[in-house]
Amino acid sequence: MTEETLTETLPPIRHWPALDLTGTDFDPVLRELMREGPVTRIQLPNGEGWAWLVTRYDDVRMVTNDARFSREAVMDKPVTRLAPHFIPDPGAVGFLDPPDHTRLRRSVAAAFTAKGVERVRDRARTMLDELVDELLQDGPPADLTATILSPFPIAVICEMMGVPAADRHTMHTWTQRILSSSHGKEVSEKAKREMAAYFSDLIGLRENSTAEDVTSLLGAAVGRGEVTLGEAVGLAVLLQIGGEAVTNNSGQMFYLLLTRPDLVDVLRERPEIRPRAIDELLRYIPHRNAVGLSRIAMADVEIRGTRIRAGDPVYVSYLAANRDPEVFPDPETIDFSRSPNPHVSFGFGPHYCPGGQLARLEQELLVDTLLDRVPGLRLAVPPQQVPFKKGALIRGPEAVPVTW
Repeated sequence: MTEETLTETLPPIRHWPALDLTGTDFDPVLRELMREGPVTRIQLPNGEGWAWLVTRYDDVRMVTNDARFSREAVMDKPVTRLAPHFIPDPGAVGFLDPPDHTRLRRSVAAAFTAKGVERVRDRARTMLDELVDELLQDGPPADLTATILSPFPIAVICEMMGVPAADRHTMHTWTQRILSSSHGKEVSEKAKREMAAYFSDLIGLRENSTAEDVTSLLGAAVGRGEVTLGEAVGLAVLLQIGGEAVTNNSGQMFYLLLTRPDLVDVLRERPEIRPRAIDELLRYIPHRNAVGLSRIAMADVEIRGTRIRAGDPVYVSYLAANRDPEVFPDPETIDFSRSPNPHVSFGFGPHYCPGGQLARLEQELLVDTLLDRVPGLRLAVPPQQVPFKKGALIRGPEAVPVTW
């Protein structure tokens, strides 16, 4: 087969613009791509060239768990991408492959196990109760994002990381600048450098620590020579930033619940189903815009009749996988009795989100506390007037105006 014939058999390249979507609307471009085939070709607003996109559940799990697809190889390639700036640091855990990736993740694994997360449950509940006390004391109306959904995850991740309470606001500011594409590359890079310098100091001070928070575990691992300071800092930055994803996820979750009173009624009447209901909401909510980080095929691989060549960039869509009708019957319906519910909202394979257990704990505490302590909670404006973030990589409301 000549090169020319092969080119003709490739699917067309679909341009995927950075859409500012509101509510929990599913991306219409992604819906088309899912319809077009299990494997399509996309071009995102930034970077160069095109990339493969994999949308079926089984294929997404295969690509994310197969050593033939490398994150490390992305480092030197100007792959097409959503973010206008791409600043991976050498040794950053998101761009490592096993065995280095495994070694680095192992250094903090204890903090993010079920047992490690339980360590902060009581403290998290207390911090949330204090925030709700203030909310009730100040009275309605209020912005649920500013009063609860933003300060709570920041407080919890800072607690997990071992960041002093006095530095929470600074951490939040840095995170917002790193995650937004609207401030420009320089602002994002400066915020990332400042956060890295902060963690470098904090981890350096904790080289002989026996405490269980993340920076202490990293300091001890550096002290034992298991990870370098640079690797430890990169991981700390990633975990700190990731900790604030709960603000966006829970913002979408409460937006959805407050626009669907029927769902809230069920959760109030049957508190025992809440953990399962949260899993279903996590499956349904579109957590991000477009796609996240790509991988590079290290060998020729065939996926459902499409040959992906060595060197080709490949993206997976967890959002699409969560709507695969072969795995989730009637995927567009929110079904609190869905079981099993093997959603991939926290990813899959070696790069599975280490904070998955922690995020679940926070969502459960938020749903329990807000539904039980603020029984009349409802939106203070029509649903279409809730402002959603623009130019953000992670989707979520800017504010959730509520009354009760």
